[in-house]
Amino acid sequence: MTDPALDVITFILTVRSFNANQALDEQDLPPEHRRVFWEGGEIERPIAATTEGIRQATGVERPWDAVSGLMFTERDDFTGAIKLADAAMAESWFFDRVGAEQLQANPTLAYAYADDVDGEVDYEEARAANRSIRADRVWIDSLLAEYFQDEEDEDMLDLVDVRAPEEIEMTLDDLVLTAAQEEEIRKIVKAIEYRDYLGAIGLREIGKLLFVGPPGTGKTTASRALAEELDLPFVEVKLSMITSQYLGETAKNVDKFFEVAKRLAPCILFIDEFDFVAKTRRSDEHAAIKRAVNTLLKSIDEVSLIRDEVLLIGATNHPDELDAAAWRRFDEIVNFPKPDEPMRADILRVVTRQMDISDFDPEEIAAATEGLTGSDLRMVLREAVLEALTENRRTVTQEDLLAAVREFEERDTLRDLDMIDGDHEALVAGGGGHSHEHH
Repeated sequence: MTDPALDVITFILTVRSFNANQALDEQDLPPEHRRVFWEGGEIERPIAATTEGIRQATGVERPWDAVSGLMFTERDDFTGAIKLADAAMAESWFFDRVGAEQLQANPTLAYAYADDVDGEVDYEEARAANRSIRADRVWIDSLLAEYFQDEEDEDMLDLVDVRAPEEIEMTLDDLVLTAAQEEEIRKIVKAIEYRDYLGAIGLREIGKLLFVGPPGTGKTTASRALAEELDLPFVEVKLSMITSQYLGETAKNVDKFFEVAKRLAPCILFIDEFDFVAKTRRSDEHAAIKRAVNTLLKSIDEVSLIRDEVLLIGATNHPDELDAAAWRRFDEIVNFPKPDEPMRADILRVVTRQMDISDFDPEEIAAATEGLTGSDLRMVLREAVLEALTENRRTVTQEDLLAAVREFEERDTLRDLDMIDGDHEALVAGGGGHSHEHH
């Protein structure tokens, strides 16, 4: 449980220390603090601990109420700033409540107070561990505003989804992965950590991955969770949208989103629907689209994790449609199969951690859901919860879950029958797969 008074005093001491030490810059402020002061592409000194700034940084709705009872605080009614009437008393109060671990999480305070607490505090390590300003939403927005200035460029932003790590809710700990997937992710993490070393020994063709598997098996989710784990911006592009909406500008748009990724680097560039490349190359598509695909393949060849600090991840639901030219662009292929029974049980355990379920038996549900993806299992849980709520119950029963499984299967059967009536050829060619990513 957090202490509102401690959160407010921590922020005030951070502001005070940052103003007092000119050697510090935005990289020394914790992300939740520096976003308050980032404006016009920089943080301009002196910064102030205003009521609104404290509220944004700490989440404490009434900052002055939290600290007004402390003898060493005062408020400037004109500016709204909360200050320290007695800094020495404030520091003594602060050190009675925090240790080396809390200072190590705040480079500004680690720089100012490393010798004032018991335990080892290393400013350089604290700064290195602090999330880079380049991964903050405020920095990303300032760069995009600078880079996409005219109306034509702004349209491009509708086709590229750029997420800051702080906006990604799913973490790697929330995922159920196969052993092969976990091993590949470990390699990715090490490649990014040691990219300078890899470049020095000549291993430059590394960091281009292709995630393959049916819809709903977690390709997008795993990519986003990796961005959250590595504190990297996540740039997501759907190829069909890039090519369908701005036909005459398609090749230029492909160049543009690669340039965006390089400007945001280090980052992850996620290209969804990669099978669109192969479909286009062997079809009678418009010449502009074919030029865009050739531009895309050339751009993939030229982008580098070692040189540009861009980790490229392609994803496809239809690996059988990729040709040799597409396959050879990637140095690693990661398979995302539909989960087997033990994996389905594990997924159920993970996604129900905050649910109240009586007599819960995930193995029984897993045995009854053969062929379902993680996304399908979440839909089953959603149906069970809503059914319980219609009876004013917040506790879900095992029977609720089994009934939801039966209803999901019936709905799937009806949908497939509708596809047969409406487009028999589409069903035969593409199957009746699900279209959701699983968590």
